[in-house]
Amino acid sequence: MVSVALIEDDAPTSNQLKGWIEAARPGVRIEQWFTRDEAEAALQRTRYDLVVLDIELGRERHAGVALINAINRLHHGTPVLVVSAMPAAIYRGIMKALDAWDYLQKTSFSEADFIDTVLDMLRAVRDRPAAPAAAPATELSIDPLRQSSPIWRGQRLNLPLTAQRILATLHQRRGEVVSYDELFQVVKSGRNRDNVRKHVSTIRDALREIEPGFDGIENVPMRGFRWVAGA
Repeated sequence: MVSVALIEDDAPTSNQLKGWIEAARPGVRIEQWFTRDEAEAALQRTRYDLVVLDIELGRERHAGVALINAINRLHHGTPVLVVSAMPAAIYRGIMKALDAWDYLQKTSFSEADFIDTVLDMLRAVRDRPAAPAAAPATELSIDPLRQSSPIWRGQRLNLPLTAQRILATLHQRRGEVVSYDELFQVVKSGRNRDNVRKHVSTIRDALREIEPGFDGIENVPMRGFRWVAGA
């Protein structure tokens, strides 16, 4: 049976998220924890298929950080979805650096956004293959449904799932123009050009953290984008 840990100190929010998951994936076993101490004890006992957690628990502003570190130590590779009121612009990168798979900011996502993200993560666990041989350092290795992070030049890229989907699409179609309409198909919400451009900017920034001179994603005015790195 698939098991999910839901770590959220606000009971109404916890119950709402639990109800959404149960409606979308009947039969999932969901354990709710409301404090850092009880969540840490549960993580010591159980390897969950997915952990959904808040950063702030009670008066502990960064309890979620300690819990992610515990997950990485005890059960490395477990998908972690952070759902927090903390500003995504500040905390998404921090959480990704800690190996959280994705970040949703409270009040700015819908039930559909949450469910799509949760189901993607559960499918990733279900479909996870045996670890493949390492890709050559000059290549991109990415599968947003089966990896917590893509690899570029032998190093991990910090990207949310939507950006991973866009990157995978551009790389798969390398050398070709991928239109905005085609990219809308892999964006779960905010299907507009400005949102796609923001995701592409995030991808470029992540690639330039590894390769400062990276200029391998070409903007094709009025049409879309093209992957030209090693095309």
